[in-house]
Amino acid sequence: MSQTSTYTVTGMTCGHCVASVTEEVQEIPGVEDVAVDLPTGAVTITSTEPLDDAAVKAAVEEAGYHLA
Repeated sequence: MSQTSTYTVTGMTCGHCVASVTEEVQEIPGVEDVAVDLPTGAVTITSTEPLDDAAVKAAVEEAGYHLA
């Protein structure tokens, strides 16, 4: 069964930012889908298992942004 988690990412300003965050987060094991809402910074992740917040934080930081 899929689970959905939403995080807020700060520092994203354009479509390239969204693509960078999406690409890094999709590499986390179990992630099925990543939806980013640029105006609010909301990143909704659908996964097959509970996400490790530290893994999400690391992926977002690898893309050059931060979790709020």
